[in-house]
Amino acid sequence: MATKQAWARAGRLLTGVHGNPAVDRLPPGQTLVQDWPVLDLGVQPEVAPEKWRLRIEGLVQAPVRLTLPEFMALPQAEIVSDIHCVTQWSRYDNRWQGVLARDLVAMARPKEEARFVAFTSYDGYTTNVPLAEFLEEDVLLAHAWEGAPITRQHGGPVRVVLPRLYLWKSPKWVTRIELLRDDRPGFWEVRGYHNNGDPWQEERYG
Repeated sequence: MATKQAWARAGRLLTGVHGNPAVDRLPPGQTLVQDWPVLDLGVQPEVAPEKWRLRIEGLVQAPVRLTLPEFMALPQAEIVSDIHCVTQWSRYDNRWQGVLARDLVAMARPKEEARFVAFTSYDGYTTNVPLAEFLEEDVLLAHAWEGAPITRQHGGPVRVVLPRLYLWKSPKWVTRIELLRDDRPGFWEVRGYHNNGDPWQEERYG
């Protein structure tokens, strides 16, 4: 954690170049990999499938509480997307299965004043995005990757996937999604990392 905060202070990996996702598949400063590196806060919580719960609450008219069987019974989607980690690696063509974020939000019926989303994970990790970003068509809560259940080390049984942003914005082991009127910066955002996290704009640090 201290090392990553030092990276933010030093502006590690910044190139000063902005990319265009309509033209450039690999964002500035990134390196393509074939594996899927593991990054976390040093704790990988063991969330038994029968104990996993998802709450969608805050500025909603119909708070949602889901067990894993209830989550799996919802309409399922398959999305193929690239992922980009702020630590410099990118991986192309990841095949995810899960539930679209926009479908989950629709179930909760957000109130008119809801503008932001705050995530909480089983390890205590938090992060934040604008609600509009969470409602993009390629965002989902994924339970499977490349045709197999997402492993514990990568955030199983369920993780968020927001492929348009650096991967720290896609929390593993998600358990709570809160809709807010005002933004609430999360774990890395208050430790020197950018509040938005757009890879093509090199929004690595604040």
